[in-house]
Amino acid sequence: MSRLPIVEGVIKYVRKNNSMFCMPGHKGGRGFKNTHIGKELYNNFVEVDITEVDGMDNLHHPDGIIKEAQDKLRDFYGSKKSYFLVNGSTSGNLAMIFSCFNEGDKVIVERNCHRSVFNGIIMRKLTPVYIKDKIYKEFNTPLSIDEVKLLTLIEDNKDAKGIIITYPNYYGVCCNLKLIINEAHKRGIKVLIDSAHGAHFIASGGLPEDALRLGADFVVMSAHKTLPSLTQTAYLHIGKNVDEKKVDFYVSIFLSTSPSYMLMCSMDYARYFLEEKGTEAYENLINTCEYYRNKINRLKNFHIICKGEIDAHDIDSTRYVLQTKISINMYKLYDYLVSNKLQPEMCDGENIIFIFSPFNTNEEFELLYRVLSECKIESYEKAKVKVIEENSPCMQYKPYEVLDKKSEWKDYNETNGMICKEAVVPYPPGIPIILPGEIINGEIIKTIEYYLKCGVTILGVNENNNINVINEFVSTKED
Repeated sequence: MSRLPIVEGVIKYVRKNNSMFCMPGHKGGRGFKNTHIGKELYNNFVEVDITEVDGMDNLHHPDGIIKEAQDKLRDFYGSKKSYFLVNGSTSGNLAMIFSCFNEGDKVIVERNCHRSVFNGIIMRKLTPVYIKDKIYKEFNTPLSIDEVKLLTLIEDNKDAKGIIITYPNYYGVCCNLKLIINEAHKRGIKVLIDSAHGAHFIASGGLPEDALRLGADFVVMSAHKTLPSLTQTAYLHIGKNVDEKKVDFYVSIFLSTSPSYMLMCSMDYARYFLEEKGTEAYENLINTCEYYRNKINRLKNFHIICKGEIDAHDIDSTRYVLQTKISINMYKLYDYLVSNKLQPEMCDGENIIFIFSPFNTNEEFELLYRVLSECKIESYEKAKVKVIEENSPCMQYKPYEVLDKKSEWKDYNETNGMICKEAVVPYPPGIPIILPGEIINGEIIKTIEYYLKCGVTILGVNENNNINVINEFVSTKED
Protein backbone atom coordinates (compact mmCIF):
# COMPACT_ATOMS: atom_id res chain seq x y z
CA MET A 1 0.00 0.00 0.00
CA SER A 2 1.31 3.44 -0.94
CA ARG A 3 2.29 5.84 1.83
CA LEU A 4 1.18 8.83 -0.25
CA PRO A 5 -1.34 7.54 -2.80
CA ILE A 6 -2.01 10.82 -4.63
CA VAL A 7 1.56 12.14 -4.53
CA GLU A 8 3.14 8.90 -5.67
CA GLY A 9 0.38 8.19 -8.20
CA VAL A 10 0.64 11.56 -9.90
CA ILE A 11 4.44 11.52 -9.96
CA LYS A 12 4.41 8.04 -11.47
CA TYR A 13 2.00 9.19 -14.17
CA VAL A 14 3.93 12.36 -15.01
CA ARG A 15 7.21 10.47 -15.29
CA LYS A 16 5.73 8.34 -18.06
CA ASN A 17 6.23 11.50 -20.15
CA ASN A 18 2.99 11.04 -22.05
CA SER A 19 2.14 13.34 -24.93
CA MET A 20 -0.72 15.35 -23.46
CA PHE A 21 -3.57 15.67 -25.96
CA CYS A 22 -5.94 16.52 -23.13
CA MET A 23 -6.49 19.18 -20.48
CA PRO A 24 -4.94 21.26 -19.01
CA GLY A 25 -3.88 23.65 -21.75
CA HIS A 26 -0.42 24.31 -20.31
CA LYS A 27 0.55 20.70 -21.23
CA GLY A 28 2.59 19.68 -18.25
CA GLY A 29 3.89 23.17 -17.52
CA ARG A 30 5.27 23.92 -20.99
CA GLY A 31 2.85 26.82 -21.38
CA PHE A 32 4.63 28.73 -18.64
CA LYS A 33 8.12 28.23 -20.03
CA ASN A 34 7.99 30.20 -23.28
CA THR A 35 8.20 33.70 -21.79
CA HIS A 36 10.48 35.21 -19.17
CA ILE A 37 7.64 36.06 -16.78
CA GLY A 38 6.09 32.65 -17.34
CA LYS A 39 9.33 30.90 -16.39
CA GLU A 40 9.57 33.02 -13.26
CA LEU A 41 6.03 32.06 -12.30
CA TYR A 42 6.66 28.37 -13.05
CA ASN A 43 9.75 28.34 -10.84
CA ASN A 44 7.95 30.06 -7.95
CA PHE A 45 4.44 28.60 -7.94
CA VAL A 46 4.64 27.27 -4.38
CA GLU A 47 6.08 30.57 -3.15
CA VAL A 48 3.11 32.51 -4.53
CA ASP A 49 0.71 30.33 -2.52
CA ILE A 50 -0.16 33.11 -0.09
CA THR A 51 -3.35 34.53 1.34
CA GLU A 52 -4.90 37.99 1.77
CA VAL A 53 -2.05 39.43 3.83
CA ASP A 54 -1.20 43.13 4.06
CA GLY A 55 -0.03 44.39 0.70
CA MET A 56 -2.08 41.85 -1.25
CA ASP A 57 -5.69 42.05 -2.43
CA ASN A 58 -8.96 40.24 -1.69
CA LEU A 59 -10.80 38.46 -4.51
CA HIS A 60 -14.12 39.07 -2.73
CA HIS A 61 -13.50 42.81 -2.55
CA PRO A 62 -10.73 43.58 -5.06
CA ASP A 63 -9.28 47.08 -5.05
CA GLY A 64 -5.62 46.45 -5.82
CA ILE A 65 -3.69 43.95 -7.95
CA ILE A 66 -6.66 41.58 -8.42
CA LYS A 67 -8.88 44.43 -9.58
CA GLU A 68 -6.18 45.56 -11.99
CA ALA A 69 -5.83 42.02 -13.38
CA GLN A 70 -9.60 41.56 -13.76
CA ASP A 71 -9.85 44.94 -15.49
CA LYS A 72 -7.19 43.83 -17.98
CA LEU A 73 -9.17 40.63 -18.54
CA ARG A 74 -12.33 42.72 -19.08
CA ASP A 75 -10.64 45.00 -21.59
CA PHE A 76 -9.11 42.12 -23.52
CA TYR A 77 -12.35 40.15 -23.93
CA GLY A 78 -14.53 43.25 -24.21
CA SER A 79 -16.94 42.51 -21.37
CA LYS A 80 -18.74 44.89 -19.04
CA LYS A 81 -16.96 43.12 -16.19
CA SER A 82 -14.88 39.93 -15.87
CA TYR A 83 -14.21 37.72 -12.88
CA PHE A 84 -11.53 35.24 -11.86
CA LEU A 85 -13.12 31.95 -10.77
CA VAL A 86 -11.04 29.76 -8.46
CA ASN A 87 -13.78 27.10 -8.23
CA GLY A 88 -13.80 26.33 -11.94
CA SER A 89 -16.51 26.86 -14.54
CA THR A 90 -18.95 25.11 -12.22
CA SER A 91 -18.98 28.15 -9.92
CA GLY A 92 -19.43 30.43 -12.94
CA ASN A 93 -22.39 28.44 -14.26
CA LEU A 94 -24.05 28.57 -10.84
CA ALA A 95 -23.32 32.29 -10.43
CA MET A 96 -24.76 33.26 -13.80
CA ILE A 97 -27.89 31.14 -13.30
CA PHE A 98 -28.58 32.68 -9.89
CA SER A 99 -27.77 36.19 -11.14
CA CYS A 100 -30.08 35.95 -14.12
CA PHE A 101 -33.13 34.02 -12.89
CA ASN A 102 -35.64 33.97 -10.07
CA GLU A 103 -37.36 30.92 -8.64
CA GLY A 104 -39.98 29.52 -11.01
CA ASP A 105 -38.54 31.11 -14.16
CA LYS A 106 -38.68 29.12 -17.38
CA VAL A 107 -35.36 28.50 -19.16
CA ILE A 108 -34.53 26.83 -22.46
CA VAL A 109 -31.53 24.56 -21.95
CA GLU A 110 -29.54 21.91 -23.80
CA ARG A 111 -30.52 18.42 -22.77
CA ASN A 112 -26.89 17.27 -22.50
CA CYS A 113 -25.42 20.36 -20.84
CA HIS A 114 -22.82 20.13 -18.08
CA ARG A 115 -24.08 18.71 -14.79
CA SER A 116 -23.35 22.03 -13.04
CA VAL A 117 -26.03 23.66 -15.20
CA PHE A 118 -28.57 21.01 -14.18
CA ASN A 119 -27.53 21.51 -10.56
CA GLY A 120 -28.07 25.24 -10.91
CA ILE A 121 -31.51 24.69 -12.43
CA ILE A 122 -32.45 22.47 -9.47
CA MET A 123 -30.97 24.80 -6.84
CA ARG A 124 -32.66 27.88 -8.36
CA LYS A 125 -35.95 25.95 -8.77
CA LEU A 126 -36.30 26.72 -12.48
CA THR A 127 -38.60 25.20 -15.10
CA PRO A 128 -36.46 23.77 -17.93
CA VAL A 129 -37.51 23.38 -21.55
CA TYR A 130 -35.01 21.06 -23.21
CA ILE A 131 -33.24 21.51 -26.54
CA LYS A 132 -32.75 18.27 -28.45
CA ASP A 133 -29.46 17.23 -29.98
CA LYS A 134 -29.15 16.47 -33.65
CA ILE A 135 -27.90 12.97 -34.49
CA TYR A 136 -25.51 12.89 -37.45
CA LYS A 137 -26.29 9.46 -38.86
CA GLU A 138 -23.24 9.36 -41.13
CA PHE A 139 -21.04 9.68 -38.06
CA ASN A 140 -23.46 7.96 -35.64
CA THR A 141 -22.83 10.82 -33.24
CA PRO A 142 -24.76 13.70 -31.61
CA LEU A 143 -22.44 16.53 -32.59
CA SER A 144 -24.60 19.59 -31.97
CA ILE A 145 -28.02 20.92 -31.03
CA ASP A 146 -30.91 20.98 -33.48
CA GLU A 147 -30.96 24.69 -34.33
CA VAL A 148 -34.25 24.57 -36.26
CA LYS A 149 -36.04 23.07 -33.28
CA LEU A 150 -34.34 25.54 -30.95
CA LEU A 151 -35.71 28.49 -32.93
CA THR A 152 -39.15 26.87 -32.73
CA LEU A 153 -38.72 26.52 -28.96
CA ILE A 154 -37.86 30.21 -28.68
CA GLU A 155 -40.98 31.13 -30.63
CA ASP A 156 -43.19 28.76 -28.62
CA ASN A 157 -41.80 29.84 -25.24
CA LYS A 158 -41.83 33.61 -25.35
CA ASP A 159 -42.25 33.65 -21.58
CA ALA A 160 -38.82 32.03 -21.14
CA LYS A 161 -36.40 34.23 -19.25
CA GLY A 162 -33.24 32.77 -20.72
CA ILE A 163 -31.44 30.23 -22.88
CA ILE A 164 -28.46 28.21 -21.68
CA ILE A 165 -26.21 26.86 -24.45
CA THR A 166 -22.87 25.08 -24.57
CA TYR A 167 -20.54 26.77 -27.08
CA PRO A 168 -18.52 24.90 -28.18
CA ASN A 169 -19.49 21.44 -26.99
CA TYR A 170 -16.99 18.72 -26.08
CA TYR A 171 -16.52 17.91 -29.78
CA GLY A 172 -15.58 21.50 -30.57
CA VAL A 173 -18.79 22.02 -32.56
CA CYS A 174 -20.41 25.46 -32.50
CA CYS A 175 -24.00 26.37 -33.28
CA ASN A 176 -25.02 29.57 -35.07
CA LEU A 177 -24.86 31.51 -31.83
CA LYS A 178 -25.28 34.94 -33.42
CA LEU A 179 -28.63 33.92 -34.91
CA ILE A 180 -29.80 32.45 -31.62
CA ILE A 181 -28.75 35.53 -29.64
CA ASN A 182 -30.51 37.86 -32.08
CA GLU A 183 -33.75 35.87 -31.94
CA ALA A 184 -33.61 35.64 -28.15
CA HIS A 185 -32.88 39.32 -27.60
CA LYS A 186 -35.80 40.32 -29.85
CA ARG A 187 -38.03 38.69 -27.23
CA GLY A 188 -36.15 39.99 -24.20
CA ILE A 189 -34.64 36.57 -23.47
CA LYS A 190 -31.15 36.49 -21.92
CA VAL A 191 -28.51 34.16 -23.40
CA LEU A 192 -26.14 32.36 -21.04
CA ILE A 193 -23.17 30.52 -22.53
CA ASP A 194 -21.14 27.70 -21.06
CA SER A 195 -18.03 28.33 -23.15
CA ALA A 196 -15.76 26.22 -20.97
CA HIS A 197 -13.95 24.97 -24.06
CA GLY A 198 -13.82 28.31 -25.90
CA ALA A 199 -11.49 30.60 -23.92
CA HIS A 200 -9.00 30.59 -26.82
CA PHE A 201 -11.44 31.58 -29.59
CA ILE A 202 -10.54 35.24 -29.25
CA ALA A 203 -6.96 34.53 -30.36
CA SER A 204 -7.48 34.01 -34.09
CA GLY A 205 -9.93 34.56 -36.92
CA GLY A 206 -9.29 30.94 -37.87
CA LEU A 207 -11.22 29.84 -34.77
CA PRO A 208 -14.97 30.09 -34.14
CA GLU A 209 -16.22 33.50 -33.06
CA ASP A 210 -15.98 34.40 -29.39
CA ALA A 211 -19.34 34.09 -27.59
CA LEU A 212 -19.04 37.41 -25.79
CA ARG A 213 -18.31 39.30 -29.01
CA LEU A 214 -21.41 37.72 -30.53
CA GLY A 215 -23.52 39.45 -27.89
CA ALA A 216 -24.08 36.83 -25.17
CA ASP A 217 -25.20 38.19 -21.81
CA PHE A 218 -23.12 35.80 -19.68
CA VAL A 219 -20.12 33.72 -20.76
CA VAL A 220 -18.22 31.23 -18.60
CA MET A 221 -14.81 30.03 -19.83
CA SER A 222 -12.47 27.43 -18.38
CA ALA A 223 -9.02 28.97 -18.61
CA HIS A 224 -7.38 25.65 -17.78
CA LYS A 225 -8.92 23.67 -20.65
CA THR A 226 -7.15 25.41 -23.55
CA LEU A 227 -4.95 28.15 -22.07
CA PRO A 228 -1.72 28.13 -20.00
CA SER A 229 -3.51 28.15 -16.64
CA LEU A 230 -3.78 25.76 -13.71
CA THR A 231 -6.60 23.26 -13.36
CA GLN A 232 -9.67 24.69 -11.58
CA THR A 233 -9.31 28.16 -13.12
CA ALA A 234 -12.04 29.87 -15.12
CA TYR A 235 -13.40 33.27 -16.16
CA LEU A 236 -16.89 34.74 -16.01
CA HIS A 237 -17.71 37.62 -18.37
CA ILE A 238 -20.92 39.66 -18.35
CA GLY A 239 -22.48 41.72 -21.11
CA LYS A 240 -23.47 45.37 -21.09
CA ASN A 241 -27.10 44.86 -19.96
CA VAL A 242 -26.33 42.72 -16.90
CA ASP A 243 -26.63 43.99 -13.31
CA GLU A 244 -23.04 43.65 -12.12
CA LYS A 245 -23.89 44.21 -8.44
CA LYS A 246 -26.09 41.13 -8.47
CA VAL A 247 -23.34 39.14 -10.17
CA ASP A 248 -20.80 40.39 -7.62
CA PHE A 249 -22.99 38.95 -4.87
CA TYR A 250 -23.47 35.51 -6.39
CA VAL A 251 -19.88 35.14 -7.59
CA SER A 252 -18.76 35.78 -4.02
CA ILE A 253 -21.23 33.17 -2.71
CA PHE A 254 -19.96 30.42 -5.01
CA LEU A 255 -16.22 31.10 -4.58
CA SER A 256 -13.96 29.91 -1.80
CA THR A 257 -13.25 32.46 0.92
CA SER A 258 -9.59 31.39 0.68
CA PRO A 259 -8.83 31.86 -3.03
CA SER A 260 -5.47 30.59 -4.19
CA TYR A 261 -3.00 33.15 -5.50
CA MET A 262 -1.40 30.29 -7.45
CA LEU A 263 -4.64 29.94 -9.41
CA MET A 264 -5.11 33.68 -9.82
CA CYS A 265 -1.52 34.15 -11.01
CA SER A 266 -2.02 31.49 -13.66
CA MET A 267 -5.25 33.13 -14.86
CA ASP A 268 -3.51 36.48 -15.09
CA TYR A 269 -0.71 34.83 -17.07
CA ALA A 270 -3.14 33.09 -19.44
CA ARG A 271 -4.65 36.47 -20.37
CA TYR A 272 -1.15 37.93 -20.78
CA PHE A 273 -0.11 35.08 -23.07
CA LEU A 274 -3.21 35.48 -25.24
CA GLU A 275 -2.71 39.22 -25.48
CA GLU A 276 1.02 39.12 -26.23
CA LYS A 277 1.50 35.90 -28.18
CA GLY A 278 -1.92 34.36 -28.72
CA THR A 279 -2.55 35.20 -32.36
CA GLU A 280 0.74 33.83 -33.67
CA ALA A 281 0.67 30.83 -31.34
CA TYR A 282 -2.85 29.72 -32.21
CA GLU A 283 -2.50 30.34 -35.93
CA ASN A 284 0.59 28.13 -35.92
CA LEU A 285 -1.40 25.52 -34.01
CA ILE A 286 -4.28 25.72 -36.49
CA ASN A 287 -1.87 25.12 -39.37
CA THR A 288 -0.23 22.18 -37.60
CA CYS A 289 -3.60 20.63 -36.79
CA GLU A 290 -4.72 21.03 -40.40
CA TYR A 291 -1.54 19.48 -41.77
CA TYR A 292 -1.77 16.37 -39.59
CA ARG A 293 -5.54 16.13 -39.98
CA ASN A 294 -5.07 15.78 -43.72
CA LYS A 295 -2.21 13.35 -43.20
CA ILE A 296 -4.18 11.12 -40.83
CA ASN A 297 -7.25 11.22 -43.08
CA ARG A 298 -5.18 9.66 -45.86
CA LEU A 299 -4.66 6.59 -43.68
CA LYS A 300 -6.74 3.56 -44.58
CA ASN A 301 -8.74 3.15 -41.40
CA PHE A 302 -8.93 6.54 -39.66
CA HIS A 303 -10.82 9.76 -40.13
CA ILE A 304 -10.87 13.07 -38.25
CA ILE A 305 -14.10 15.01 -38.73
CA CYS A 306 -13.59 18.17 -40.79
CA LYS A 307 -15.45 21.48 -40.75
CA GLY A 308 -17.29 21.01 -44.04
CA GLU A 309 -18.53 17.50 -43.30
CA ILE A 310 -21.22 18.31 -40.74
CA ASP A 311 -24.26 20.53 -40.90
CA ALA A 312 -23.06 22.83 -38.14
CA HIS A 313 -22.10 26.48 -38.09
CA ASP A 314 -18.45 25.98 -37.13
CA ILE A 315 -15.99 23.65 -35.44
CA ASP A 316 -12.83 24.26 -33.44
CA SER A 317 -9.96 23.27 -35.71
CA THR A 318 -7.58 22.83 -32.75
CA ARG A 319 -9.52 19.76 -31.63
CA TYR A 320 -9.62 16.32 -33.23
CA VAL A 321 -12.69 14.07 -33.25
CA LEU A 322 -11.18 10.77 -34.40
CA GLN A 323 -13.36 8.03 -35.89
CA THR A 324 -12.58 4.75 -37.62
CA LYS A 325 -13.65 3.58 -41.06
CA ILE A 326 -14.45 0.08 -39.82
CA SER A 327 -16.43 -0.94 -36.75
CA ILE A 328 -14.15 -1.48 -33.78
CA ASN A 329 -14.08 -1.31 -30.01
CA MET A 330 -12.91 2.28 -29.64
CA TYR A 331 -11.94 1.75 -26.02
CA LYS A 332 -9.28 -0.72 -27.18
CA LEU A 333 -7.94 1.90 -29.57
CA TYR A 334 -7.89 4.41 -26.70
CA ASP A 335 -5.87 1.96 -24.58
CA TYR A 336 -3.51 1.39 -27.50
CA LEU A 337 -2.84 5.12 -27.78
CA VAL A 338 -2.21 5.46 -24.05
CA SER A 339 0.17 2.48 -24.12
CA ASN A 340 2.13 4.39 -26.76
CA LYS A 341 2.43 7.48 -24.54
CA LEU A 342 -0.40 9.35 -26.22
CA GLN A 343 -3.03 10.62 -23.77
CA PRO A 344 -6.32 11.65 -25.45
CA GLU A 345 -8.93 13.74 -23.68
CA MET A 346 -11.63 11.08 -23.77
CA CYS A 347 -13.32 8.23 -25.61
CA ASP A 348 -17.10 8.13 -25.81
CA GLY A 349 -17.21 4.72 -27.46
CA GLU A 350 -17.67 6.18 -30.92
CA ASN A 351 -15.06 8.95 -31.01
CA ILE A 352 -11.72 9.70 -29.43
CA ILE A 353 -11.27 13.38 -28.59
CA PHE A 354 -7.91 15.19 -28.63
CA ILE A 355 -7.50 18.72 -27.26
CA PHE A 356 -4.42 20.58 -28.49
CA SER A 357 -2.82 23.83 -27.44
CA PRO A 358 0.17 25.83 -28.74
CA PHE A 359 2.35 23.88 -26.32
CA ASN A 360 1.99 20.56 -28.13
CA THR A 361 5.04 19.93 -30.31
CA ASN A 362 5.35 18.83 -33.92
CA GLU A 363 7.09 15.71 -32.59
CA GLU A 364 3.94 14.81 -30.66
CA PHE A 365 1.75 15.22 -33.74
CA GLU A 366 4.20 13.09 -35.70
CA LEU A 367 4.07 10.44 -32.98
CA LEU A 368 0.28 10.40 -33.14
CA TYR A 369 0.40 9.91 -36.90
CA ARG A 370 2.98 7.14 -36.66
CA VAL A 371 1.17 5.26 -33.88
CA LEU A 372 -2.08 5.37 -35.85
CA SER A 373 -0.39 4.27 -39.06
CA GLU A 374 1.11 1.26 -37.25
CA CYS A 375 -2.12 0.28 -35.51
CA LYS A 376 -3.48 -3.17 -36.41
CA ILE A 377 -7.03 -1.95 -36.15
CA GLU A 378 -8.57 -5.16 -37.52
CA SER A 379 -7.91 -6.92 -34.21
CA TYR A 380 -10.30 -4.50 -32.49
CA GLU A 381 -13.31 -5.28 -34.65
CA LYS A 382 -16.68 -5.12 -32.98
CA ALA A 383 -20.08 -3.95 -34.14
CA LYS A 384 -20.71 -0.32 -33.23
CA VAL A 385 -23.69 0.82 -31.20
CA LYS A 386 -26.27 2.78 -33.15
CA VAL A 387 -26.99 6.05 -31.38
CA ILE A 388 -30.74 6.35 -30.93
CA GLU A 389 -32.30 9.76 -31.36
CA GLU A 390 -34.01 10.67 -28.11
CA ASN A 391 -37.73 11.27 -27.92
CA SER A 392 -39.25 14.06 -25.84
CA PRO A 393 -40.60 12.65 -22.57
CA CYS A 394 -43.37 14.54 -20.78
CA MET A 395 -42.36 16.41 -17.63
CA GLN A 396 -44.60 15.60 -14.67
CA TYR A 397 -42.49 17.44 -12.09
CA LYS A 398 -39.85 20.10 -12.32
CA PRO A 399 -36.40 18.66 -11.53
CA TYR A 400 -36.16 20.29 -8.10
CA GLU A 401 -39.61 18.96 -7.12
CA VAL A 402 -38.46 15.33 -7.21
CA LEU A 403 -35.66 15.78 -4.67
CA ASP A 404 -37.77 15.16 -1.58
CA LYS A 405 -40.14 12.61 -3.09
CA LYS A 406 -39.91 8.99 -1.98
CA SER A 407 -38.44 6.68 -4.56
CA GLU A 408 -37.42 3.08 -5.17
CA TRP A 409 -35.08 1.18 -7.48
CA LYS A 410 -37.22 -0.82 -9.87
CA ASP A 411 -36.58 -3.08 -12.88
CA TYR A 412 -36.64 -0.73 -15.87
CA ASN A 413 -39.08 -3.07 -17.69
CA GLU A 414 -41.65 -2.42 -14.96
CA THR A 415 -41.47 1.38 -14.94
CA ASN A 416 -43.83 2.33 -17.77
CA GLY A 417 -45.88 5.30 -16.58
CA MET A 418 -43.65 5.98 -13.57
CA ILE A 419 -41.69 9.17 -12.93
CA CYS A 420 -37.92 9.29 -13.14
CA LYS A 421 -36.05 10.31 -9.97
CA GLU A 422 -32.48 10.02 -11.30
CA ALA A 423 -31.31 10.75 -14.85
CA VAL A 424 -30.64 7.76 -17.11
CA VAL A 425 -27.70 8.51 -19.40
CA PRO A 426 -26.03 6.00 -21.77
CA TYR A 427 -22.34 6.72 -22.22
CA PRO A 428 -21.86 6.92 -25.15
CA PRO A 429 -23.46 9.07 -26.43
CA GLY A 430 -23.91 10.99 -23.16
CA ILE A 431 -27.38 12.33 -23.90
CA PRO A 432 -29.94 11.63 -21.16
CA ILE A 433 -32.65 9.18 -22.18
CA ILE A 434 -34.79 10.60 -19.41
CA LEU A 435 -34.29 13.31 -16.78
CA PRO A 436 -35.64 13.78 -13.25
CA GLY A 437 -39.35 14.54 -13.18
CA GLU A 438 -40.09 13.08 -16.63
CA ILE A 439 -42.54 10.23 -17.30
CA ILE A 440 -41.12 6.90 -18.47
CA ASN A 441 -42.87 5.43 -21.51
CA GLY A 442 -42.52 2.36 -23.72
CA GLU A 443 -40.06 4.00 -26.10
CA ILE A 444 -37.76 4.92 -23.23
CA ILE A 445 -37.86 1.34 -21.93
CA LYS A 446 -36.98 0.03 -25.41
CA THR A 447 -34.09 2.51 -25.64
CA ILE A 448 -32.68 1.41 -22.28
CA GLU A 449 -33.00 -2.21 -23.34
CA TYR A 450 -31.14 -1.56 -26.59
CA TYR A 451 -28.16 0.12 -24.93
CA LEU A 452 -27.98 -2.59 -22.27
CA LYS A 453 -27.92 -5.34 -24.93
CA CYS A 454 -25.10 -3.48 -26.68
CA GLY A 455 -23.06 -3.45 -23.46
CA VAL A 456 -23.12 0.32 -23.10
CA THR A 457 -22.54 1.77 -19.64
CA ILE A 458 -25.70 3.57 -18.53
CA LEU A 459 -25.48 6.04 -15.68
CA GLY A 460 -28.58 5.78 -13.50
CA VAL A 461 -29.00 2.01 -14.09
CA ASN A 462 -27.61 -0.21 -11.33
CA GLU A 463 -26.05 -3.68 -11.56
CA ASN A 464 -29.53 -5.27 -11.36
CA ASN A 465 -30.84 -3.19 -14.28
CA ASN A 466 -32.95 -1.12 -11.91
CA ILE A 467 -33.63 2.57 -12.23
CA ASN A 468 -34.66 5.07 -9.55
CA VAL A 469 -38.31 6.08 -9.82
CA ILE A 470 -40.81 7.98 -7.70
CA ASN A 471 -43.53 5.96 -6.01
CA GLU A 472 -46.23 7.34 -8.27
CA PHE A 473 -47.84 6.17 -11.48
CA VAL A 474 -49.02 8.37 -14.34
CA SER A 475 -51.31 6.99 -16.99
CA THR A 476 -49.71 6.98 -20.46
CA LYS A 477 -51.23 6.70 -23.92
CA GLU A 478 -49.78 3.21 -24.13
CA ASP A 479 -51.84 1.91 -21.18
